Amino acid sequence: MLTTRPRGTNDILPGEVEKWQYIEEIARQVSGQFGYHEIRTPLFEHTELFLRGVGETTDIVEKEMYSFEDRGKRNITLRPEGTASTVRAFLENKLYANPQPTKLFYIGPMFRYDRPQAGRYRQFHQFGIEVFGSHHPSVDAEVIGLACEYLERLGLNQLKVHINTVGCPKCRPQYREALIKYFQDKKDILCKTCLGRLEKNPLRILDCKNTQCQELSLNAPTIQNSTCSECQIHFQQVQNYLDSVGIEYIVNPKLVRGLDYYTHTAFEILVQGIGAQSAICGGGRYNGLIEQCGGKPTPGIGFAMGMERLLLTLELQGISLIANYNNPEIYIATVGEETEQLAFRLAMQLRKKGISVEKDYLDKSLKAQMKTADRLNVKYTLIIGEEEFEKNQVTIRNMATSQQNKIPISDIISYIERSLRGK
Repeated sequence: MLTTRPRGTNDILPGEVEKWQYIEEIARQVSGQFGYHEIRTPLFEHTELFLRGVGETTDIVEKEMYSFEDRGKRNITLRPEGTASTVRAFLENKLYANPQPTKLFYIGPMFRYDRPQAGRYRQFHQFGIEVFGSHHPSVDAEVIGLACEYLERLGLNQLKVHINTVGCPKCRPQYREALIKYFQDKKDILCKTCLGRLEKNPLRILDCKNTQCQELSLNAPTIQNSTCSECQIHFQQVQNYLDSVGIEYIVNPKLVRGLDYYTHTAFEILVQGIGAQSAICGGGRYNGLIEQCGGKPTPGIGFAMGMERLLLTLELQGISLIANYNNPEIYIATVGEETEQLAFRLAMQLRKKGISVEKDYLDKSLKAQMKTADRLNVKYTLIIGEEEFEKNQVTIRNMATSQQNKIPISDIISYIERSLRGK
């Protein structure tokens, strides 16, 4: 049906759009205060980028990507996440030649063929940040701190930060073997997806949403028994930095992220009371990803959070967003055909002064126009009737107090500027 949107997508209508604008503006404010700059990448990339950058054993690549062949016989994929595209842009545009580290953020739509549910859609939006060029543990703590600051500034509460280390190429193989050994005699009861992961990437079994696999993972070995001294020291320093600024956290040895590229620090921010899918933000370090995508060895770290899920969480916590619904400040009501051009001219002049104005376009009665002005919650209504027109005046009505004054048309612009802006 042509009048039905595709499943898993949403129309964001006036009244809701302003809430999006508000949370996006706060994201830009916080990112700027932390020294991050916005980047905008294409909505689609070569499929190979995500195969190499996200990982072939991830749910995203195995099940969820929107991929197609274009007219030039190129394999193209709508971006399912933002990190791989940002890495590609970092390399292609030689951002590594600038003073490092490079600190970037993005806000935009992503696409995954997922089962639609509350807060999770096939076209969804993410706010994410990426830092390239530093392995310092303070950067890990800063990234976590930025996410916490953003969520707290929106007014969210009951936040729980979970952190873990997922090791590095030196020590991960030992942990990988320990997991394979643990799950080997449980192959018959692993889900089909995890059975395929067992040899390729057994860490992903710990992230499975299947209830039976989750129960099997309860007694699985933790990486803490396998990490090398370098990983242990880095992880402890990250904790020290978090402690120094009072960010509370839980060390969760079972925490792994759903993408293959993570190394060292991994983290999630959970919100209590919003159901089973309680993670509102996730991220971590990916020191091998840039090299995997064709660049020189360069450390990286970042996070992403879903904006739809964020808005749902704000609603569930009863947090009303300070949203400017773009209501006009002035409404011009007219009586009689000869007043129309004057009203049109006044509206254009006021708009040039940066004042938002609405007027009648349907030849409504004055009573109906006043009802419209009241519904729009304007601050002032300008009334131009036949009497006002003959005397070159405008009646200005303060909608909050119902007080009315007659002002010469030649003075109305300056009068409104003084009333609205204190000029």
